[in-house]
Amino acid sequence: MVKNDTKNVNFSNVQNNDIKIQNIVVSADTHTKYSLEMLAANLDGAEYEPESFPGLVYRVTDPKASALVFTTGKIICSGAKSYAFAKIAIAKVVDDFRKIGIDVADKVDTAIVNIVASANLNFKVDLNKIVFELGECEYEPEQFPGLVYRHPKPKVVFLIFNSGKVVCTGARCESDVGVAIGDLKKRLDEIGAVRKKD
Repeated sequence: MVKNDTKNVNFSNVQNNDIKIQNIVVSADTHTKYSLEMLAANLDGAEYEPESFPGLVYRVTDPKASALVFTTGKIICSGAKSYAFAKIAIAKVVDDFRKIGIDVADKVDTAIVNIVASANLNFKVDLNKIVFELGECEYEPEQFPGLVYRHPKPKVVFLIFNSGKVVCTGARCESDVGVAIGDLKKRLDEIGAVRKKD
């Protein structure tokens, strides 16, 4: 089980970067087999179209999140802004299942699959310099204005814009987001790819 909580996130090495968790995808194993047809028939708002997707979609409003439920007992929760909120959403889904008579196992194992975060580095970035100096980059400005950079450790993928805005995906714990963005800022400074905003 991945242990994370928003209050434990350490962004101290990345000051004033407006780091925001946009989405956390969490996998849960409920150790219970489901009849998705039965769930769809008994849960208000459940969506199940097996001809187009093998899972059932069930939404939670507080905290706002969506759950993809599979016959195997796996639930993929997305849309939450923290691991703690995702776990609350999953607990509400399981509770709703129990209310309609499903005997869900007491133990639910959860793990973070992906974190999407955004940040502002507060300086402009020379994307061409990054391509030549850092490697592990994809940049085709005629097709898309952002540069894709694969950060080695922690292993995440950055989408970087010359405005200094970045999107970070692929982190498996919230603290890795701050570490990766701090390291990115340091690397960009070292290769001279940063310049002050006008």
